[in-house]
Amino acid sequence: MKKGIISIVSALIGAALGAGAVGKAIGETVSKSQSKSDKHLALYLMMNQWVKIKQEGKSLAVYFEKNGYERIAIYGMSYAGKTLINELKDTNITVVYGIDQKADFVYSGADIDIVSADNDLESVDAVVVTAITFFEEIEEKLSLKIDCPILSLEDILYEL
Repeated sequence: MKKGIISIVSALIGAALGAGAVGKAIGETVSKSQSKSDKHLALYLMMNQWVKIKQEGKSLAVYFEKNGYERIAIYGMSYAGKTLINELKDTNITVVYGIDQKADFVYSGADIDIVSADNDLESVDAVVVTAITFFEEIEEKLSLKIDCPILSLEDILYEL
């Protein structure tokens, strides 16, 4: 009888611990999915704002010219970074280089070098951060490497 009770209690404790572990794993998966979803929503909203600006006939090149930023670097070479390079083609703004954490694996589609933020960074008039999340952390890291304004593309788009 005692062995039976110990077996039942052991099985219940095992089931409870197993359920807790599964619950924790599911919670982490849901949290990661929510974070990714939030990031993509923010990216969608930023790109939508960009389309509105283009429909109004406005240009990012005018913003950079007005602020004296003729030579820029772009941090984040995903969709927004590549779109910014294309937007600034055939303007007076020169994209000197791109910066990306995965610099060795990124192709910009343009004739510019892509470097890691850990590299020495060539002097430019401004760095435009296209990454939609972690701007403050990126700004802090870049400000230790380069002495120029570090701008958020999202902020620029909503400022125009």
